Amino acid sequence: MPWLYRPGRALARFCFSNLGRMDVTGREAVPPFGPLIVVSNHLSNHDAPLLAAALPRRLTFLGKQELFNNPLLAWAMRGVNVHPLDRAGMGLEAMRLALDLLAKDHAIVLFPEGHRSPDHAMRQGMAGAIYLALRAQAPILPVGISGTERAPTWRMPFPMCRFRASIGQPFTLPVLEGRPSRPVVDSLRDLMMQRIAALLPEQYRGVYGVARRKE
Repeated sequence: MPWLYRPGRALARFCFSNLGRMDVTGREAVPPFGPLIVVSNHLSNHDAPLLAAALPRRLTFLGKQELFNNPLLAWAMRGVNVHPLDRAGMGLEAMRLALDLLAKDHAIVLFPEGHRSPDHAMRQGMAGAIYLALRAQAPILPVGISGTERAPTWRMPFPMCRFRASIGQPFTLPVLEGRPSRPVVDSLRDLMMQRIAALLPEQYRGVYGVARRKE
């Protein structure tokens, strides 16, 4: 039971809004219930608490199994609705876990780039979110995050800088018969990543920026 989620979200909102500046646009676009896949660019360890503070519904996060080796940290992670994920299963366990959560109407957060961007510009996304959305037929909600890279992790309670979360319109993928080909999946992945990029200032868009698309 994620009993720490509400107080943790309230604390994040207080810190980001009063000890920093949190700007959020598009909250009205978030579906209030039902399965949802939230996808975002990934800049820093502040991104997950920023999403929890910015979005008006409870979010579910997937965390690497190693984070749960410490009993105290595992207790805290489960309390804020983070589910352990064994990445040794080559993605199969992740897919099963995510499908089970979506079947229970969770809103799952995924960072399609797979890791934090070292230069704060978007990298090419991975296709996991697309396969998940196709299997679950769940809507995808793009979110563009900017500014979280300005504060180191240790300064999370008092960021003293401006964060922005721009929430886009949810969209669904077409129903496809059979297993989609790799070019089709890549095209849908690029569509998803471009939806995120469109919510960001140009300097954050990286490989999905206007200048790159013209090359």
